[in-house]
Amino acid sequence: MRDIAAVVVTYNRCELLRRNIECLLNQKGAECDIYIIDNASTDGTRGMVEGFADSRIHYFNTGSNLGGAGGFEFGTRQAAEDGYRFIWLMDDDTLPSDTALYEFLKADKALRGEWGALSSVSYWIDGSLGSGVQKPTLFTHVRAQDIASKALIKIVQAPFVSLLVKSEIIRQLGLPIGEYFIWTDDFEFTGRISRKHNMYVVAASKVVHAMKDNRRPNFALETSRERINRYRYMYRNDVHCYRQYGLKGWAYLAAKFLYTVANILINSKTDKLAKIRVVIRGYKEGLSFHPEVRRITHGGGGHCLYRLTVTVIIWPETHSQSQELEAAA
Repeated sequence: MRDIAAVVVTYNRCELLRRNIECLLNQKGAECDIYIIDNASTDGTRGMVEGFADSRIHYFNTGSNLGGAGGFEFGTRQAAEDGYRFIWLMDDDTLPSDTALYEFLKADKALRGEWGALSSVSYWIDGSLGSGVQKPTLFTHVRAQDIASKALIKIVQAPFVSLLVKSEIIRQLGLPIGEYFIWTDDFEFTGRISRKHNMYVVAASKVVHAMKDNRRPNFALETSRERINRYRYMYRNDVHCYRQYGLKGWAYLAAKFLYTVANILINSKTDKLAKIRVVIRGYKEGLSFHPEVRRITHGGGGHCLYRLTVTVIIWPETHSQSQELEAAA
């Protein structure tokens, strides 16, 4: 068994996933197994994966749409319990360069193993710095000049756009929170890590984030009324995530609330009042949101190339959440 499992969460993006798998199979200087975590896609994803017929690929169907957060919890648990030393987390629209993993392993040697998680630099398809922007502090993001001048950049939060984590850290601190469903699960999880262990951006490890639009989610510019309500998960999850930082976290939440409302009032062309209500609802829900951090309870176990798994994680409103995500896809 290899030391590294790439955990890729997917939902109805068959062709993007194909490109992701090709990138992972073609890594130079390092190898990994590939865990495809399929949130019950209906676009032929399973058949496409089976077409690779490669023993490095392990397919899991969660049985229903668990959202990105649920998929990462599911896949991280599976890979850790299967005994991998490192787990490489990413969405299906992440396209690693052919040396992305090798550069992680070089950084591991340079750091003598003294790290909790390593993060790649992500770029848009046009070559500009992408949406997976890591944070060296709660209030700042890694800048292009930092990436150009430093091989390693210490950070406190990072996205699941190519993140390498040690399984021993997951056993110590717990899994990503599946109950988040969508948004902020990556920043909560990596924040948990950075409060105990050093975490770095590896400037030489590069990926392309192949999103449709070269921009981060901007609620003020959202025009689809079907998508507006799902943003409450972002603001609910933000409150749970950042309140763990004490006064600094509450200051961040206050600043984000004021910025978001101002951004809506100034830049939204439609549904301004509805959007502000969603933000307020999300913040209110976040104050009483206490999701469980689940733990790894055992290890070992064999691999299965194609494994159909029923949903094992249950959230409140799971059915409605799945419908919302399907409508937004």
